[in-house]
Amino acid sequence: MPMIDIYAPAGTFADPHALATAAAATVKDVEAVPDIPMFRSNTAAFVHELPGHYLADVDGAGDHVRVQVLTNAGALDRDKQLAVVERLTALVADAAGDAGLADRTWVLLTEAAPGGWGLWGHAHTNEELVQAARAEIAKLQGAAG
Repeated sequence: MPMIDIYAPAGTFADPHALATAAAATVKDVEAVPDIPMFRSNTAAFVHELPGHYLADVDGAGDHVRVQVLTNAGALDRDKQLAVVERLTALVADAAGDAGLADRTWVLLTEAAPGGWGLWGHAHTNEELVQAARAEIAKLQGAAG
């Protein structure tokens, strides 16, 4: 249930809400978690638009994007790390209508420590998240049967 933060100069994206929705769906798909409400409603992206003068590289250029993906520990193996970075970079460039932005997009993958993932007022370990997902799946299957 990752949280995705996208930071960019204001006006970079024509539709920040569509970008946020697509970014959340992208990471959820790469993680390959079950398509259940627990994951659908708790995988989210936030687009932070910054005034242009709030961002600069060494040369003073401010036309960069930073994407940070926070997951529970171990959620992304190496193949998933590569896929998340590739797909989010392409998504950001496409949403901006600027293919060159792919060269100016940084994607940071961050893992919360076990017990450092709060949901429903509880700091979950990975095992607790798995148990919660299994319980939701069982509940959904029982309601459908």
